Amino acid sequence: MSLPPSSLPPSMNAVEITSPGKPEVLKPCTRPLPQPRAGEVLIQVTAAGVNRPDIMQRRGLYAPPPGAPDIPGLEVAGTIVSLGEGVTSWRVGDAVCALVQGGGYAEYCCAPAVQCLPVPRGLSPLEAASLPETFFTVWSNVFDRAKLVPNESLLVQGGSSGIGVTAIQMARALGHRVFATAGSAEKCAACVALGAERAINYKTEDFAAVIKEATGGKGVNVILDMVGGSYIPRELECLADDGRLAMIAALGGAKTEIDIARLFMRRLTITGSTLRPRSVEFKAAIASRLREAVWPLLESGAIKPVIYKTFPLTQAAEAHALMESSAHIGKIMLAT
Repeated sequence: MSLPPSSLPPSMNAVEITSPGKPEVLKPCTRPLPQPRAGEVLIQVTAAGVNRPDIMQRRGLYAPPPGAPDIPGLEVAGTIVSLGEGVTSWRVGDAVCALVQGGGYAEYCCAPAVQCLPVPRGLSPLEAASLPETFFTVWSNVFDRAKLVPNESLLVQGGSSGIGVTAIQMARALGHRVFATAGSAEKCAACVALGAERAINYKTEDFAAVIKEATGGKGVNVILDMVGGSYIPRELECLADDGRLAMIAALGGAKTEIDIARLFMRRLTITGSTLRPRSVEFKAAIASRLREAVWPLLESGAIKPVIYKTFPLTQAAEAHALMESSAHIGKIMLAT
């Protein structure tokens, strides 16, 4: 049962993008309280994660899908305060984290009920809010699309990022050999502490050569890449036969030149995806697999949230500036 309308405020504090631009275009605002549609829940937000797609949206390079809120923020955690029509899987008062299409930088946010997951036992709401975007993305790309299976190995590009710390821990906890790249000795040490067998400083080492040596010339089975550009030809060099390259961003450039013959001679696969515009049903399937395979690992401590810094919601601009500096290791969070 939902709370009576009189117990909920008519408006909420949020952060909006006033115009495309630098972090300073993020400004606190007041918005009407969102209303959950059929199949949705309304969450009173305790914390929200900051992610690269938020940066792209702020710059005007990644528009929200049709029907999504213009307020940024793709993951939240908090307490359910209202249920949309047809929702029977959750109750008012349940503590959840959720993947959303937008609207996370606010005191209240609507989420499809099937994209909600319980706050794992032993984790705080802040820690839970750091999970959905990266966990959904890593599972979808590494395990569903690239089909990493037992006895196979993984290379994670950008191992100290939010995506990176998730991919390293998830793959290691599920029994895979994991390698990672990072841009400093401190970040490489963090990757090893999280479970990477070898962390490669991409500023001083050739990751393709290191991977070939570490695997006895075989190469890794799967690479998770958010860099693109000039990395791709070298990634094809260090993939094993039948290897798969899963791309989720192109921070290093959207164009490159590759040897096509290498693909069919060694049966290599290059795949890419963007999660945000996918259907609720698609994301619901990922949520179900995460709850079954990964949530127990969070509750046992085999996988742990890695939070670098938390800002008040009103300091979202400072949070974006930190993310763009790439000085962080793990997630950057906002607390309402």
